[in-house]
Amino acid sequence: MNFQILEFHGEADHVHALIEYPPKISISEIVNALKGVSSRKYGQAGLLKPHKQALWSPSYFAVSVGGAPLEVLKQYIKEQSRPKGSGLASH
Repeated sequence: MNFQILEFHGEADHVHALIEYPPKISISEIVNALKGVSSRKYGQAGLLKPHKQALWSPSYFAVSVGGAPLEVLKQYIKEQSRPKGSGLASH
């Protein structure tokens, strides 16, 4: 599949990813590919899934950010792991 992960950061219960992809690929295809590959790698590493049925929730959230400066988006993703009260924006 032809897409590139520009920035990625995982938290305890979700991940943030900045992905560049051509318009001919649907977001659901990208999400399914990422969840499938990561779930297989997780299992191959012998790690236990946090839930018995699946590693990932069937849901996801995606938003378009065309035109936004990439460095601002990358910094936003990097800051998501900072604890509340650190003076930096968090969700």
